[in-house]
Amino acid sequence: MLTEFFNNNILPFLKSFSVFDVLDIVLVAFIAYHVIKFVKQTRAAQLIKGIVILLVVMYASDWLHLNVINFILINTMQVGVIALLIVFQPELRRALEHMGRSKFGKIFNFDARHDYRELVEETCLAASALSRSRTGALIVFERDTKLDDLLTGGTVIRAELTSELLENIFVPNTPLHDGAVLVRDGRIEKAATVLPLAESKTISRELGTRHRAALGISELSDCVVLVVSEETGKVSIALNGDMIRNLSPDSLRQLLRKLVDTPEKESRAAVLKFWKGRGK
Repeated sequence: MLTEFFNNNILPFLKSFSVFDVLDIVLVAFIAYHVIKFVKQTRAAQLIKGIVILLVVMYASDWLHLNVINFILINTMQVGVIALLIVFQPELRRALEHMGRSKFGKIFNFDARHDYRELVEETCLAASALSRSRTGALIVFERDTKLDDLLTGGTVIRAELTSELLENIFVPNTPLHDGAVLVRDGRIEKAATVLPLAESKTISRELGTRHRAALGISELSDCVVLVVSEETGKVSIALNGDMIRNLSPDSLRQLLRKLVDTPEKESRAAVLKFWKGRGK
């Protein structure tokens, strides 16, 4: 009986399979896995649960012949496609930017790479001086994702990054001290620019506006953000929506060397390695 079923049904089905069918299934599974993984990390997860419930209710109302409810739900779902694009706009944008920063996206990136060793040294010198004088500072190191549409205002400088220039920019009560410095391609591009604030309610109350701004911009891009606290003088680094706080000069230098000129995936591995070494 089982042999006959296998010969009549399963075997012809398997014989009809080609290499392209297998490739098709593997690609769909790969895409589905990464979509689910991405959705779980965002607020979209709860919204998708609500959509699934609406779909179940819609099909149940059709089966039970609840025509009015079914009509309302069907029309709501049709309009809902446009609404979903609007609601998920930040998530969709982040997903496309992540795709562009992948190894495949690097194929289309012809920008020259820069030597950031001197930049890191100058930044660390400035951070140490600002920390000692308890002068607040916010420095954004742009990587693959361009930040122009995420920043507001600012004064264009386009000057070589030096410790003296960074210290002068953040001197209190000067025109450029209030805001962030944007570092692009190894040079100071802008000063006194405004960053988007992090909206998470789980952020510690100890963190002020500078730290919230650092977390906010790091959530939306792959940039590395250095923060010097005006109240305590402590130095922190924000990356991918997380913050490493209370860095010593040596730790800051070690971390910046690993982060500023590395892709996002490699920088995450560098942070994990840094934390393991710090815990010993």
